[in-house]
Amino acid sequence: MCVTSDIKLKRIFLKKLYLASLGCVKNLIDSEVMLAKLKDYEITNDPTIADLIIVNTCGFINAAKEESIETILELASLKKNKAILAVSGCLSERYKDILPKEIPEVDIWSGVGDFDRIDEMVNKKKSLFSKKVYLIHNEERIITGSSYHAYIKLSEGCNQKCAFCAIPNFKGKLQSRDIDEVIREIKKLKDKGFRDFSLASQDSSSYLKDKGEKDGLIKLIDELDKIEGISVRILYLYPTTTTKKLIRRIFDSKVVENYFDIPIQHITPKMLKIMKRGGSADRLKSLLEEMKKEFSFIRTSVIIGHPGESDEDFEELKRFLEEFEFDRVNIFAYSDEEDTAAFKRDDKIDEKTIKKRIKEISKTVKKTTKKALKKYLNKTIKCYLDGLTQDNLFYSVRAKLWTPEVDGDILINESEIENLEIGKLYNVKLTNLAGDQLIGKIIK
Repeated sequence: MCVTSDIKLKRIFLKKLYLASLGCVKNLIDSEVMLAKLKDYEITNDPTIADLIIVNTCGFINAAKEESIETILELASLKKNKAILAVSGCLSERYKDILPKEIPEVDIWSGVGDFDRIDEMVNKKKSLFSKKVYLIHNEERIITGSSYHAYIKLSEGCNQKCAFCAIPNFKGKLQSRDIDEVIREIKKLKDKGFRDFSLASQDSSSYLKDKGEKDGLIKLIDELDKIEGISVRILYLYPTTTTKKLIRRIFDSKVVENYFDIPIQHITPKMLKIMKRGGSADRLKSLLEEMKKEFSFIRTSVIIGHPGESDEDFEELKRFLEEFEFDRVNIFAYSDEEDTAAFKRDDKIDEKTIKKRIKEISKTVKKTTKKALKKYLNKTIKCYLDGLTQDNLFYSVRAKLWTPEVDGDILINESEIENLEIGKLYNVKLTNLAGDQLIGKIIK
């Protein structure tokens, strides 16, 4: 009996799976659960040979919805005869009464509640929309994209009532995972070799408020600090539920990085009120200043062209971004979403004005980002090695403080250490800034 031949034959006849995971990292986590449920399939990057194609969609704003629909239609045109096309996620949940009729090429539809039942749906070739949101409870995941970093879901849903956001309409109220469950998942992944983690939810600073805990995130940090040999970042802090007490606890933590991902959306009192963001502009500025009291990384998001935004509001936002100098800023054009308070307003901003404002504020953000990068020059920081760049000319590393993919990388053109290992932490001295690209060398 030839074992090698048997393995080759098994791989030839193994069913193949193509997955397109769109949108946020919470979607990615759900996609990784589906991959684990379908571990009898071999993952392929070629949709034309796949027996099963899955699109995990995003339905947050118009641009994301368009991308999701375009992806579905493109993959429907590429799928081979008798292949199954399954669509899940936020877009299909939000438009579950419309999309199955409009896109009959899809074989299986599912929303945001049944990622752990994808194998059952595929086997029965049956759509499923449960009246719940999938939270994740000790299910296995096949982590994608990294051998040492993983995202961890803290909660689903949101209790905030932002005027522009439709997420609570299809994801419901906040539902938090238990601390023990989160810690257990991180320890299990650590045993498999993962050592860097990013915690994600719609509103991480409200973690456990649905269970009556006022300082749930602080209690989670207390438990995280008991785990040796890991680094952690917390994503998506909400301004009204973030406190100085939480900020100081992050500063004091042994494993949680001084990383603050806090979408402000706007800065004028008038616009914060129109957007239904809660709190005051003064309190928001005070929180941001607290985050600057130690060496930290502060990322934010702003929405340009929200109904009611005057030229004066825009200028004040632009001025604030220039003065505060965030490390990174995401700029979003207002997306007019049905079933939101903003959708009903009659003071909408025309598209031409929005594009003009975005072009203008993008120049400001480009300057402030470059200034933020300059603060690293001549410093030595801890970085994770990600491997060689595509042209094989440099090594690519990521500052331990930064989140993978969204915050960029650092190029290494010199190393005092041989036999470098992917996923290992190295001391990197930042020596140069070429445009907006930091360059450094690995030192002993």
